[in-house]
Amino acid sequence: MSKRTLALVAATLAGTIYGINHTLAKGVMPQFISPFGFILLRVLGASVLFWIVSLFTKSEKIDRSDYWRLLGCAFFGMFINMLAFFTGLQLSTPVNSSVIITLSPVILLVLSALFLKEKISALKILGIAIGMLGALVLVLFGASTQQNAPNIPLGNIMFLINGTAYAVYLVLIKPLTKKYNTVTMMKWLFITGVFLNLPFTYGDFAAVDWLNLPAWAIWVMVFVVVGTTFSTYFLNLYALRTLKASTVGAFIYLQPLIAVLFAVLTGADRITPVRLIAGLMIFTGVYLSTRTKKTAKTS
Repeated sequence: MSKRTLALVAATLAGTIYGINHTLAKGVMPQFISPFGFILLRVLGASVLFWIVSLFTKSEKIDRSDYWRLLGCAFFGMFINMLAFFTGLQLSTPVNSSVIITLSPVILLVLSALFLKEKISALKILGIAIGMLGALVLVLFGASTQQNAPNIPLGNIMFLINGTAYAVYLVLIKPLTKKYNTVTMMKWLFITGVFLNLPFTYGDFAAVDWLNLPAWAIWVMVFVVVGTTFSTYFLNLYALRTLKASTVGAFIYLQPLIAVLFAVLTGADRITPVRLIAGLMIFTGVYLSTRTKKTAKTS
């Protein structure tokens, strides 16, 4: 296989893991672990893994001038982002979460315009409007409840908060990626995330009946920590070494496809007319808002 093929496989595998995660993670909540307990497990497990990997990589010291930026990255990326996602996943559905998460590039575009002073064309503004309107359709006109989804509108709002927090995280961390390697950033971000989440999540984490968990629930938890949180970052990093960032970023659109297929095939969720219409509006909005002019070089 060529490097490009391997990079595409890595990006596809990462997108597939993310897509499956929407259904698997919801399947163990709240029966075996609450959303807040799951968050502490996720950041604690990922922190341990990244610190272990750091023992075999070059040691780097974080400049004191970057401490506040690093804290901001952890606050939005490992605290608000995860609290909103797991709360939303418990209240809403895997299909809704996978569709709304594709709004992240749109939200990132808006934040880049506000804080990085990047220009937005009329076409991109139209795309932003259509995408946000699609999200509103999903929140306001979708079903309010269904089995294992007690408050879908509130859950969908949590997904929007999740996407916004993640976009802020991307804006904040961009300068740090040019100064430090991946492992250095991740080990400090996740250990900071542990301390940020600890006061809010420890009670739910301690309430889990760890000794009597069924094997399949343990497997799901391991998958979320090792697969969704740890492995996907390295898969995307490997893909970025060969492919353009925009190419790798496009694989976010694989998530809804995988998530919907997996959720429907396993009976965890279903497609409704409102979700279909809202999804098409969101995808159209994302396409228009992230569309760029074609260049001679492609990847």
